[in-house]
Amino acid sequence: MRECGILLPVASLPSPYGIGAFSKEAYEWADALKRAGQGYWQVLPFGPTGYGDSPYQSFSAFAGNPYFIDLEQLIAEGLLTKEECDQADFGPSRRYISYDRIYYERFPLLRKAYERWKRNMAGDEGEENGKAEYTDRIQAAVHRLSEERLIRETREYCFYMALKDHFQSKSWYLWESDIRLRKPETMESYRRLLSDDIGFYEFQQIKFEEQWQALKAYANEKGIRIIGDIPIYVAFDGADSWCHPELFQFDEENLPKAVAGCPPDAFAATGQLWGNPLYDWGYHRETGYEWWIRRMEYSLRMYDVVRVDHFRGFESYYSIPYGDPTAEFGHWEKGPGISLFEALERHFGAELPVIAEDLGFLTQEVRTLLKASGYPGMKVLEFAFDDTEASGYLPHNYSENCVVYTGTHDNDTLAGWFDSLSEKDQSFAREYAGSLCVPQKELPWQFIRLALASPARLAVIPVQDYLGLGTEARINEPSTLGKNWKWRLLPGEVNEELLEKCRRMAKIYGRLPCDPIQE
Repeated sequence: MRECGILLPVASLPSPYGIGAFSKEAYEWADALKRAGQGYWQVLPFGPTGYGDSPYQSFSAFAGNPYFIDLEQLIAEGLLTKEECDQADFGPSRRYISYDRIYYERFPLLRKAYERWKRNMAGDEGEENGKAEYTDRIQAAVHRLSEERLIRETREYCFYMALKDHFQSKSWYLWESDIRLRKPETMESYRRLLSDDIGFYEFQQIKFEEQWQALKAYANEKGIRIIGDIPIYVAFDGADSWCHPELFQFDEENLPKAVAGCPPDAFAATGQLWGNPLYDWGYHRETGYEWWIRRMEYSLRMYDVVRVDHFRGFESYYSIPYGDPTAEFGHWEKGPGISLFEALERHFGAELPVIAEDLGFLTQEVRTLLKASGYPGMKVLEFAFDDTEASGYLPHNYSENCVVYTGTHDNDTLAGWFDSLSEKDQSFAREYAGSLCVPQKELPWQFIRLALASPARLAVIPVQDYLGLGTEARINEPSTLGKNWKWRLLPGEVNEELLEKCRRMAKIYGRLPCDPIQE
């Protein structure tokens, strides 16, 4: 069955409060996808973000971004007032997210909502037994609800974030020794001390889960499936590495022996130093990949299809000595290979709905692993048009078992990409697309046609390419800081004329849901 979808991060949705959320605009987007003949919405990872605002450097692999909580739903529940939300300054631009303003304005609003939520839980009990006992009782009720609604790893994240706030936002490896090394008596002491702050983060996750599951159910009812991500690595500054140091290549002080990155190449003379902790794959094998099973269970609750990021890292990964200022002196180590995916398949008892992000330099060993897994890999049209004219990313070289993108969140938009090509590559791209005489502003549609007409089972197009937007609409430029993850749709920008054109294209190329051609 041939299908298609659109890539649009939740943060990039329009909304009145500074960043896209699980708001009425998200429900309207699901309606729009259906009218456009789409079967998929790719949303990128949902984790809470830190420095750099990247969803691929999250404070937890098992928690949701509180920025996505819809304030209007909290208003409807009586937890906030419209005046309180309208008075907050979320930044001057509707087009670009101001993360500093979001951080300083949203958490105080969520804290107000949390205090009112606790009072609602108290009901008419009053404070007849004294303030301290009353407060303890309410906090106990909050934590009981958390245990009912949230998984263990999500609650660990809540404790981690309360501690992080207590230590003035410092990462765990800069905390006092006893709590950094998780001494039991110290852990219990901090749990008591920070009980209400832990409850605040638990409240955020409960609301995130409530709102997202309602939105996902709505989208699914419309025939829209959600594609999300599992980033291969977790952040060093995060609950996963603090709570479970045994999962990683750490020394006796729980500091990394080596970190992740990429070797030097033509694009980065000193390589890429990502800094993520590396997994102790021997430990994971001994435990039957239990942590990865838990991670996949959580991801499949969030999404219908999971794109596994940096798939080549499961065959072999680049290891850089901890403390090195660049990635120049790393070396390759073997990853878990097919044994991880066999363990996942055994646990879930069926073929997993996974897309393998197999981009970049691929060895024969990586190709063999991808074939053994059976997962569809990725093809990106923007990688196809170089002066060799023999790229595997050219559509006539695709198999059915792949997912084609015009570009991903890490690429420039089609319009910006084409502008950056050499004259020779532009000429070849035009010739291949049969668009030698097409005006440049119409070129994005020519490449969208190539993607939709290709043999690939699924085609995913970023919404910016349907809109024909330039580099100003790019989501992310890897290895840069300060300008990424900010772009947003404007209200009304995706209009009915565009949706009908998307639907017509899906119909022409046999990707319309329930199209008779597919039956």
